[in-house]
Amino acid sequence: MMQKKIFDTAIYENAQSWPFEEARKILSRKNKKEYVLFETGYGPSGLPHIGTFGEVVRTTYIRNAFEYLTGMKTKLYAFSDDRDGLRKVPDNIPNKEMVAKYIGFPLTDVPDPFGCHQSFGHHNNSKLMEFLDSFGFEYEFQSSTDYYKKELFNNVLLQVLENYEKILEVMLPSLREERSATYSPFLPISPTTGRVLQTKIEEYNIEAGTIIFKDENDKLTELPVTDGHCKLQWKVDWAARWVALDVDYEPSGKDLIDSVNLSGKICKILGGVPPEGFNYELFLDEEGKKISKSKGNGLGVNDWLRYGPRESLSNFMFASPRSAKKLYFDVIPKQIDDYMSHLHNYEHQEPDKQINNPVWHIHAGNPPKPEAEISFSLLLNLASVCNTNDKNVLWGFIKKYVQASPESMPFLDKLVEHAINYYNDFVCPNKRFSIPNETERTALSNILVELNKLNGTESGDEIQSIIFDVGKKCYATDLKSWFNALYRNLLGQNDGPRMGSFVALYGINNTKKLIEEALSRQ
Repeated sequence: MMQKKIFDTAIYENAQSWPFEEARKILSRKNKKEYVLFETGYGPSGLPHIGTFGEVVRTTYIRNAFEYLTGMKTKLYAFSDDRDGLRKVPDNIPNKEMVAKYIGFPLTDVPDPFGCHQSFGHHNNSKLMEFLDSFGFEYEFQSSTDYYKKELFNNVLLQVLENYEKILEVMLPSLREERSATYSPFLPISPTTGRVLQTKIEEYNIEAGTIIFKDENDKLTELPVTDGHCKLQWKVDWAARWVALDVDYEPSGKDLIDSVNLSGKICKILGGVPPEGFNYELFLDEEGKKISKSKGNGLGVNDWLRYGPRESLSNFMFASPRSAKKLYFDVIPKQIDDYMSHLHNYEHQEPDKQINNPVWHIHAGNPPKPEAEISFSLLLNLASVCNTNDKNVLWGFIKKYVQASPESMPFLDKLVEHAINYYNDFVCPNKRFSIPNETERTALSNILVELNKLNGTESGDEIQSIIFDVGKKCYATDLKSWFNALYRNLLGQNDGPRMGSFVALYGINNTKKLIEEALSRQ
């Protein structure tokens, strides 16, 4: 691994990329800990998803920027709300009938339907850690169940009890009338059934540290608010966590702006300082609609990683986090090429530009050396004309184009696999070759004449210039139509790569055969 490059202090102080802007927000906080604490939350009622990745990776960008900016120690807590009650049975699990019996139970008290962990909550927590570990995130896992049961929240729970009425003053105006009639900051856990109860608190006793409510057997029951006998409503829970842990920074989705404001007010009531943070925009599907797990209109992490490397997903998460972005399969090729372009540009940039380059953040200040400058769109079209699942076939062309091998360029080798997958699933089913019109026939014939003059040593730029000149003779100023015609006639699709580079990679003789095939169509 190459040694990290350390810039002058002024470079970090003047960095304009959004992670540095966010990191500078933390500087005014009076931190009594030995470290600055970053936090992300996770609801373990389901498996980690692409939104989980987005929140953790963006927080990591800010954390790394802060460390470079200040030299201070930091921690990242991945906090699981596994004390929440199970609201519904997920669709993607076995033994649904068994799990359905535990609706309302804390997730860490619901048996694991997969039969491999202590509980359903523990199972999903394990999947979260596997997920985060697979991306190499540095974090410390924290469990809400542990904090409630092991007395780690006891002090702040008593503070909530002491400020019961003040918290109601904050929360009740935000609730519907029927909800506000029974709302309490505390959710007792029934000693009779074990369920988390949404029930009216009849009385509370600050001195005794208890609440009184009607249990599910309709009997008045008194419970301590400490030692895991209760949990907090989630907005109050969020605020209490900020206070108990002294969280310095936590981002959240734009849909939680009101919740952040309410939790911030409660945090101040409890004597804490709300963390810094920002609200990132949500993802949209191809039609511009909000992505929903229940609707199944989203794109999963594993879906993305079938067609693109992790770096491309990180690049997608880095760009414009405050803008709503469409998240569907068509965005992947562009994100791969954008990442590769950033990586190639990085080496030639001055430090003040490098620090704002996405790859600096994606690789925590230590970007790798770029490999061959072969775009993903170029590989896609090579896969298209070769029409093969054998990556060795593609490598046969690549080796003639650059001095490389799968062993010497493992990232490129990975891209070849992704290109074959993407071609098979999205490009091949939609390939439609055009029959050239008269203008196109003339232009294609002219290219054939020019290619016959070449000896095979020409660069992609030289070939591109020839194709460009031929196009100008037949299409005048409408060169976009010329290149679209090339893609339709030679590749069977509406879009394509830089044609000069494609011809250099695929070979002049092979390209001539493509043109001859196009001209033979009637």
